[in-house]
Amino acid sequence: MKIYTKTGDKGTTSLFGGSRVPKHHIRIESYGTVDELNAHLGMLKDHEVNTQIEADINQIQHQLFTIGAILATEAEEAKQKRLNIQRITQDDINYLEHRIDEMNKNLPEMTHFVLPGGHKTVSQAHICRCVCRRAERNATALFEIENFDTEVLQYLNRLSDYLFVVSRATAKELDANEVKWIPEKQK
Repeated sequence: MKIYTKTGDKGTTSLFGGSRVPKHHIRIESYGTVDELNAHLGMLKDHEVNTQIEADINQIQHQLFTIGAILATEAEEAKQKRLNIQRITQDDINYLEHRIDEMNKNLPEMTHFVLPGGHKTVSQAHICRCVCRRAERNATALFEIENFDTEVLQYLNRLSDYLFVVSRATAKELDANEVKWIPEKQK
């Protein structure tokens, strides 16, 4: 299989099902940002994370490919051609919630916002969280144009929460300084 097809040379790309859209279409932006998040998660996994978080990331990366496939498929094509695309389920969302609760119970109570940083791994977790939020914003913009499974939106929302807790749990595990954001008072 050749890597280059030349079919996108005029600024369009093919979706699941074969229809073509401009490369700047919100659908492409949506699943492209999910792909970007997946790459950043690979980088996070290559940093100093514990084995449970590494296993979580492996599972999440598979889920993100599923989300990318869902976002790359127009609803009408999915119905008409009955494309066999895996779904995100409530169990997938519940798993993230369970992991958030498990990690969070060992963390000090939050009294302030936390500034990203303190360790490369912690910073990478924050980058993943930010990219996840952008993926969620793009997916919600697409959802306004064309509905798809709402579990996709829920999963992305929960995933950003999970990544925030990963940053805090990793900071604690690596004994990294967690810097609180304390706004200066106006004079």
